[in-house]
Amino acid sequence: MRLSKDKFRRNIYHEQEYAGFRYDDSETESITEENRFYRRYDLEEFLLRQGEKLIKSGREKRLASDHSVTVRGCEWFDHASNEGGRAVSFVQKYYGKNYVEAMSMLLGESMEPVYPQAKKQEQVDQKPFAPPVPNANMHRVFAYLLKTRGLDADVVSYFARRKLLYEDAAHHNAVFIGTDEGGCPRHAHLRSTNSFGKAFRLNVESSDPRYSFHYTGTDGSLYVFEAPIDMLSYISMHPHQWQEHSYVACCGTSPIPVMQMLKPETQIVYLCLDNDDAGHKASERMAEQLRERGVMTERLVPELKDWNDDLLHAQKEDLAPCLSL
Repeated sequence: MRLSKDKFRRNIYHEQEYAGFRYDDSETESITEENRFYRRYDLEEFLLRQGEKLIKSGREKRLASDHSVTVRGCEWFDHASNEGGRAVSFVQKYYGKNYVEAMSMLLGESMEPVYPQAKKQEQVDQKPFAPPVPNANMHRVFAYLLKTRGLDADVVSYFARRKLLYEDAAHHNAVFIGTDEGGCPRHAHLRSTNSFGKAFRLNVESSDPRYSFHYTGTDGSLYVFEAPIDMLSYISMHPHQWQEHSYVACCGTSPIPVMQMLKPETQIVYLCLDNDDAGHKASERMAEQLRERGVMTERLVPELKDWNDDLLHAQKEDLAPCLSL
């Protein structure tokens, strides 16, 4: 399909009116067939050709550079800012282009498509949430968390006894369970236990993002982390009366579980996300959203990349004098 630049510009008004929002074709009869064609550009293919790395996450894929952004076919969604859309609005937002520049980037100056259309998404009924079947024991997970990741045995045992942490039977992954207010499992995050090679991390399909791995205390403080192992690492480093505080691992950088953890008595939220660009940006977004709710925040930054790196480094330093004898 080839469009003249005049027809392209006449259609800009309608595209701008809807850019950045999900919509139903049946409700937007004024959008021309050409505009519908623009909206079907395969965003995943575009990102790969731009050199972006995508990480599989269920039916969607996450940007390696910003885990709060997921893409699926021609659609994207930013879980941190709670906004989404299609290819044009993505290029506008994340590449800093105006509408015409975004379209030109997608189509090329000739206004001919340079990226394939995304396959039409089939309507699939969401499966009910089903946590992985537990293994008969936790030998591999205990060995991995204590020996490889340096976590405190009492801390690991605390969550294991409450069935919030276990080893799955199929692949021997570590499973971190998040429950709702009634104690019913609603979220499961898997982490491979291999000590070498590529790590495997995945939220189980149909997990409710509001209820990621967490612990609820009583003193009005909330500590926020990206990964469950970072959360357990911080507790291992600061074990004194840790059960008085509240903790949540977002299993990414989404603010959704943080907002769910807020209580009327919450006085301060400590943002303990990673010491990298994604962690800093996510902390800034969360801090702004929490300030709008009248909640104080403080940024706690690990010295290294994350809290497990800090824990392992501290243990290595403590052991160094013994090794020199």
